[in-house]
Amino acid sequence: MSSTNHAQRILVVEDEQSLAETIKLNLELEGYKVHHVADGRTALKVFKSERFNLIVLDVMLPELDGFSVCEAIRLENNKVPILFLTAKNTSADRVNGLKIGGDDYLAKPFNLEEFLLRVQNLIKRSTQNQNAANIDEYKLGKKKIRFSLMQIIDDNGEETKLTKKECSLLKLLVERKNEVVSREHILETVWGYDIYPSTRTIDNFIVTFRKYFETDPSNPRYFHSVRGVGYKYTEA
Repeated sequence: MSSTNHAQRILVVEDEQSLAETIKLNLELEGYKVHHVADGRTALKVFKSERFNLIVLDVMLPELDGFSVCEAIRLENNKVPILFLTAKNTSADRVNGLKIGGDDYLAKPFNLEEFLLRVQNLIKRSTQNQNAANIDEYKLGKKKIRFSLMQIIDDNGEETKLTKKECSLLKLLVERKNEVVSREHILETVWGYDIYPSTRTIDNFIVTFRKYFETDPSNPRYFHSVRGVGYKYTEA
């Protein structure tokens, strides 16, 4: 049993009893504390009364489906990671799950080891983001970012003001440094649920960041677009 996971609580929402028992047992063997429920309405009731570090959420559920549960959770909490489990593996379902706030998507039947690794990565990333959320100043190249004041300061003390969206996207990329951040996650975190900009809009923000920070914007060192996947800030 891993002692490093003892404080991490996971809510498993799965109506297939044998699968739920297998998931619960293996998570507990990894040291997690697991609460299992078998329908959507009970899941929401339990979620509102307890604190969890991760939600493992089946899509096809009695009472209330997983997508509806996810939407309801996101109205109250946009931080807790949600891992969808589903027998439906079409790209439309995956996109829908990510758009409404899911963080990852695993199709049944799945490899147990892969499942445990995804759980571990989601919780680790969430913990890192919570720690990074307290960052107010960050040195990027020869410039300093002050997030609370929404400004960049260069070596000469000259200030460049950031817009709210620029500041939010910049902070997200810095928090997830050296990691590709998906377009869906950027949309959820920076733009919210109602307004989805085009990929070109996000690209324009990346171009702006290159102008702010790169010595040679045409040959970027820090800010990268990963075609078909997302965007990445590399800490040099």
